[in-house]
Amino acid sequence: MSRIVIADDDPGIGRILKDRLRESGHDVEHVLDGADALRLADSTDLLLLDLEMPRMDGFAVLDSFQGQPGAPLVIVITAHGDMTKAVRAMRAGAFDFISKPFDATTIQLVVRRALETRGLKRQIHHLRQELGRKHFWVRGADPAMARVAETVERVAPSNATVLLLGETGSGKEVVARALHLQSLRTEQPFVTVNCALLKGELLESELFGHEKGAFTGADRVRAGRVEAAQGGTLFLDEIGELAGLVQAKLLRLLQEKEYERLGSNRTQHADVRIVAATNRDLTAAIRDGSFREDLYYRLKVITIRIPPLRERPADILPLAQWLTDKHAAEAGCNAPRLAPDAQEALMRHTWPGNVRELSNVMERCVLLAGETVAAVDLPEEVIGPAVHSASVGEPEDLFCLPYCEAVFAARRLIVQRALDAAGGHQTRAAESLGVTQPYLSRLIKQLGLRRDDR
Repeated sequence: MSRIVIADDDPGIGRILKDRLRESGHDVEHVLDGADALRLADSTDLLLLDLEMPRMDGFAVLDSFQGQPGAPLVIVITAHGDMTKAVRAMRAGAFDFISKPFDATTIQLVVRRALETRGLKRQIHHLRQELGRKHFWVRGADPAMARVAETVERVAPSNATVLLLGETGSGKEVVARALHLQSLRTEQPFVTVNCALLKGELLESELFGHEKGAFTGADRVRAGRVEAAQGGTLFLDEIGELAGLVQAKLLRLLQEKEYERLGSNRTQHADVRIVAATNRDLTAAIRDGSFREDLYYRLKVITIRIPPLRERPADILPLAQWLTDKHAAEAGCNAPRLAPDAQEALMRHTWPGNVRELSNVMERCVLLAGETVAAVDLPEEVIGPAVHSASVGEPEDLFCLPYCEAVFAARRLIVQRALDAAGGHQTRAAESLGVTQPYLSRLIKQLGLRRDDR
C-alpha cells in the first residue's frame, strides 16, 4: 500500500480522485493547498498536485522539492489543453501530468507507472548502498586511513582527476571504486584498464578502440574502454607503465576530452572521469624520461596516498574480521572467530603483500579452519616456522617461549597427553577433552602429532 496525497483546492475533484485511488488499495489523503502538501511530503510516496491553488501554487511546491532526494514523485493536474503549464511542470521535476476532466483508466495507469518508478529508484538506492559496502574498506581506528576516507568523501562529487599512490595490494582499486560510488556518476559505468598487461597498439586499441584493418588482426570495428566508460569513471591501474605514444593520447583526452580510434580520423568526445593509480615513483620516472611531466601534472589534480597495511596497524584486526566475514559469506558458511593467539600473530606480521595478502590469508582460514582461527591455522610466512615446529615439552618450559609459540606448544601437550591416556584411541581422547572426534582429528593434523585412527 502506497501513501498518496492529493493537493487540489476543488473539494469535488479531491473526493473523486481519493475514491478512485482508494479502490486500488492506496492510503490517500486530500489537502486544499500546496503548504499542506509540503507538510505531508516526508511521509508521501506520490503527490497529485494541482498547479493553481491559494497560499502556495503547484510550481512553488515543485521548486521546494528541487535537490531533495527523498521528495515524493509528482503528477501535476492541469486544465484540459493547457500543455504549456504541463511542459513547464515537467521541466521543474514533475514525473507526469493528467488533464481535467479525468479518465479513471488513465489515472490508474499513470499512478501505477509512477509508483513502479519510485519503487525502482528505492531499489537502485538500496543496491548502491550494498555495492558501496561490498567495495568499500573498513575504516578501522587508524587515523591514516580515516584521512583517506575523508578525502574520498570530499572529492568524489567533483569531476577532478585523481591519482592514487600506494604499494601493490594496498587497496587502490577499492579506493577508486569508492570514489565512483560516491560520485554523481555512480549510475554510469566503472571501467578498469590495467596498463601493465598490454603494450603498444594493443593497449592503444584497448583504451581508444580501433577501426577495421587498423593493424594486423583488427578484423572488425571495436569500441575502446574510454567509450565504454562514457558518462562514468575510467580507472587506469599501473599508469606508470604507459608507453610514450599512449601517454600523449591520454594527455589529449585529459586536456581536450577528445580522442580518435586507432586507424580513424574521426574525433570523438569523451565524458569520463579519470582515476589513475601506480606503485611507481613517477617523479623518478620523469627524471629518467619514461613518463611525461605534463601528463603527471594533469593526473595529480588530487593525489591520495594509500598507506601500506604495516603503517596502519589499528586496521589489521578490523580488516581481518571484515575479510573473514566476506569470504565466509561467499563460501556459504559461518565466519570463524579469531582466537587471541591468531590476533597477536596477525598484528606481529609486517604484511609485505598488504591488504591483498591479508585477504588471501583470511580466505584460507575460512576454508581450512574450524569455528575458531588459531595461530596454527595461519600460514607459516605469517607466524614463522618456529610455531609450526614447536616441540612438546613440560608445562614449565612454556613460560620461556613467546606467546604464540607457547600457546601452540601447550595445545600440543594437552592433546598428546589425552591421546596417551586413551591409549591412542581418538574417540576416547575426544571425550576426555570435550571435543568431537572429527575436530580432534583435525587438531592432530594441525599440531603435527602422530596419527592413530583407533
